Amino acid sequence: MIKNQKVIGIKFFPDKLIQSLIKGLPNPKWSTLYNMAYIPHSKENLGIIFKTFKGHAWINYNRFKTNKPINTSNEDVDVTWFRNRKPIKGHRTCPEEFLLKLELKRYANSTVKTYVNFFEMFINFHKDKELHTIGEDEVRVFLQNLVQHKFSNSYINQAINAIKFYYEVVLGMPNRFYEIERPRKESKLPRVISKSEVMEIIAQTNNIKHKCIVQLLYGSGLRRGELLNLKIGDIDSKRMLVRVENSKGKKDRLTLLSKTALYDLRVYFTEYRPHIFLFEGRYGKKYSGQSVLKIVKNASEKAGIRIVVTPHILRHSFATHLLESGTDIRQIQVLLGHGSTKTTEIYTHVATNTFDSIKNPLD
Repeated sequence: MIKNQKVIGIKFFPDKLIQSLIKGLPNPKWSTLYNMAYIPHSKENLGIIFKTFKGHAWINYNRFKTNKPINTSNEDVDVTWFRNRKPIKGHRTCPEEFLLKLELKRYANSTVKTYVNFFEMFINFHKDKELHTIGEDEVRVFLQNLVQHKFSNSYINQAINAIKFYYEVVLGMPNRFYEIERPRKESKLPRVISKSEVMEIIAQTNNIKHKCIVQLLYGSGLRRGELLNLKIGDIDSKRMLVRVENSKGKKDRLTLLSKTALYDLRVYFTEYRPHIFLFEGRYGKKYSGQSVLKIVKNASEKAGIRIVVTPHILRHSFATHLLESGTDIRQIQVLLGHGSTKTTEIYTHVATNTFDSIKNPLD
C-alpha cells in the first residue's frame, strides 16, 4: 500500500537493462520509503510485467498465489463462536473478512484460534490507527513490546504469521512486511525420561482408563491430539498396529501397538464400553486434552519424577528408547509421522548409545 493504493512493488539489484525495461511499464514510480519501483496493482499490469521481463529476469510470483488450499481434510472449521462473542467495550475485534478467509481456506481450528487471538492483540495495541495505514514500523513496535515482555521466539513468530495473514492473504498484498525481522529459531533438545520412570508412571495411574492412555502415549509414540482422535476401529489387534488418521500435516500413518497395552485395552473396553472414540468423556463426547495432561502430570508426581512430565515427553521417550535399542532412524521416522529424517535426528542428541562409546577423560 502506497498512499492508500494497492501497488505492485518491484525490487531488484541495480541493473541498467532492468531499469530501462521498468521505464516502459505503465506509470512507473519510485518509492524512497520502500526503496523500490512500483506500478498500480491490477491483473493486467501483472501480465505486462511478465511479458516485459520474460527472458531477461526471474520473477518471484509465489506470494501472488494466495488461493491454494491449506487444509485438504474434511475437518469442520468453526469460526461462529468468534462472531457470536459478547462485545467488550473498547476491545477491537478482527474484521469479518479475516474470519471469512480463514473459514474458506479451511485452516485448522487451532490455527484459527491462534491467528484471531494474535491479530486482535495487535490491532488493540494500535487502537488509534486504521488497519490499512499500519506499516512495518508499527509492526516492529508491537513485536518489540512482546520481546520486552519476554515472550518466546515461537510466540512472536506466531504473532507475525497472524499479522502477515491479514495483509498478505486477506487484503491480497504479497510480501507486505517482507523486511520484518523474525527471531532466530531456537534449537532445544527434547526432554526424555528413562524406561523405569515410564513404568513407575504407569503403575501410579488411578484406573484402567488412565493406564491405557499413558500406555498408548508412550508405547505408540502418539501426540495428545492423535490419542484423543483414536476410534475403536483404529486398534488393529491382529496386526498389532494403531492407525493414526489425519495427524499433523494431514497425514495418516501406522504405529506400534504394545501387547501389554492391548491386554489392558480389552479390560478397559469391557468396563467402559466406549461408542465412537476409544477414550470418551461425559455423554460420549471426545475426551479432553486437559484431562490427558492432568493424568500424566498427577501420575508422574506420585512416581516421584523430578521434571514435569507431559504427553509429548512420553512421545520423545518412545523415540529415544527405540533408538537406544538399535531401531533404524528411518523406521522411527515412519512411526512418529515425521516428514523428514532431519526432524527425527534430534533424538540422536539425547540417546545414551550416542555417548556410550565415548570414554570420559576423567575416567
